[in-house]
Amino acid sequence: MGGFRTGFEGSQDYDLLLRCTARVPADRVRHIPHVLYHWRTARGSAATGAHAKPYAQAAGEKALRDRLGSSATVSAGPCPGTYRVRHTLPADPPLVTIIIATRDRVDLLERCIGTLLEPTRYAPFEVLVVDNESSDPSTLAYLARQEGEGRIRVVRWNGAFNFSAINNFAVSQARGSVLALLNNDTAVPTPDWLEELVSHALRDGVGAVGAKLLYPDGKVQHAGIVTGLYGLAGHVFRGLDGSARGPHCRAQLVRTVTAITAACLVVRRDLWERVGGLDADNLPVAFNDVDFCLRLREAGLRNIFTPYAHLLHHEYATRGADDTAEKRHRFERETAYMLRRWQGKLDDPYYNPNLSLRSDTAQLAWPPRAPRPWRIKA
Repeated sequence: MGGFRTGFEGSQDYDLLLRCTARVPADRVRHIPHVLYHWRTARGSAATGAHAKPYAQAAGEKALRDRLGSSATVSAGPCPGTYRVRHTLPADPPLVTIIIATRDRVDLLERCIGTLLEPTRYAPFEVLVVDNESSDPSTLAYLARQEGEGRIRVVRWNGAFNFSAINNFAVSQARGSVLALLNNDTAVPTPDWLEELVSHALRDGVGAVGAKLLYPDGKVQHAGIVTGLYGLAGHVFRGLDGSARGPHCRAQLVRTVTAITAACLVVRRDLWERVGGLDADNLPVAFNDVDFCLRLREAGLRNIFTPYAHLLHHEYATRGADDTAEKRHRFERETAYMLRRWQGKLDDPYYNPNLSLRSDTAQLAWPPRAPRPWRIKA
């Protein structure tokens, strides 16, 4: 066994492990990436459940507090053995520019702006609306009224819809050192959404930060993006109830993800500029957020999903689905570009290889995707 100790030598379990590994050629044993860990359930053991040793949870919280010091507060998480860490904002928080691209649909825009202006607890922030050729009189009147009252700023973008170009232009007009991209078909139900997102975005080594997005019926629309899902990228946990824990409570925990959606994306401006913003030439509509997050990872940063900021999202309410020949051809071009650009780099390191790439809800893959250790070549 290569000289390491398992902690249960001499037991029947150890004998079983030796018999199993004996079937593996000796020159392959050193390449096995996993070690069988096994214990028997005894009365009072944590194997029966986390409630058996509640002091372990308290000890874990103390360890986190000792490590983080005054930079964060720590409390129990949503599931046994998990923790909620709230990172402290600086005494003088940075200005955040909330960028909302829109065209007509004043009903969506009014709800979006109305739900974030008054309740949002974070300060300071500005709302920058990018109007992409609205022609509806009620939309134009609403924008003029809100701008006249000093509640928002409005800039105009003329030309065909290009989400990447619109947001790149908006960033050039933004005053904040932190950027928050927000779809006009979202609504903010809680006052602490922005401070939660910004508190992560200001951490060293963090790139983009995304929120949990829920459909109007309370089902999950976004809880992180997995690359490789459905061939390129997809939203994990889509369709789960918003209160569902998911496997190992992952739908309810802050975690590192490969990508998050630009429907609600917070990032520091200097990082946006470092990687060049969104790709307006090759990805005008689809996958620009995934590409942006992959470039952040390429720059050595990690992207974060937090369920503690959650918004409602009426997906496709403005632009519509890709259901015309022109939209399908555009989508196919963007897909082909992504597969060329990120060839060999779409294997998501944060998604277990035993899970299916044809399931939104992290089902086990069949046949398994994980390679058999004894078939791995030296």
